[in-house]
Amino acid sequence: MRVRTLHPWTLSYQDAIRVQRRLSEEIRETPLSRPVRTIAGADVSYARRGREVYGAALVFTFPALVLTDHALAFDTVEFPYISGLLSFREAPVLVKAFRKIRTKPDVIIFDGQGTAHPRGMGIASHMGLILDCPSIGCAKSRLVGVHAPVAEDKGSTAALTHRGRVVGAVVRTRERVKPVFVSPGHAITLPEAIRFVLDCCKGYKLPEPIRQAHLAANRLRVDDQRKIAL
Repeated sequence: MRVRTLHPWTLSYQDAIRVQRRLSEEIRETPLSRPVRTIAGADVSYARRGREVYGAALVFTFPALVLTDHALAFDTVEFPYISGLLSFREAPVLVKAFRKIRTKPDVIIFDGQGTAHPRGMGIASHMGLILDCPSIGCAKSRLVGVHAPVAEDKGSTAALTHRGRVVGAVVRTRERVKPVFVSPGHAITLPEAIRFVLDCCKGYKLPEPIRQAHLAANRLRVDDQRKIAL
């Protein structure tokens, strides 16, 4: 899969913020231009000790969600943990994984934020630009914004607003289970993002593409850490 080089990854905290502000001007929240037949999920797993990080990118048919392609990658984290700059820790290993994917998916879901971010540039938005692909952020926790209570029924939503603007939605994917925080990443609208997240939930809180990517990244981590221990 083709990957765009938009900037170096070895940056200071201040330079990383400047990159986010510059790239945020390129984000588009536009309707999808064609039917979605494939959907991907991506996630990373960190070593409990050390700087190793493991990435997984999995591609599924849609709506059947049959796995058709997958890629794994390993890297070492150079960027420190700073709230709002997650993509500078996780994107490099995900870029390595997506380079191995044979066919570009129609949409990618990332375990993280899209536009629901202080500068509108969560990892889903950042990677959407790098991969030039419609992308969705689906996070387990809130980074910015306020919202009304969400009904307990599956499919219930509430708008997530930040500085007077709707930046995402709080979405109940299972009855009486904590909701997820969905936002457009790039080249997709919020209603479309919500629909795909709900359509990809098959009995679990997280949509299947990122749930399976999470499991794959964890398996890679466990196997590699076991080899290191030996």
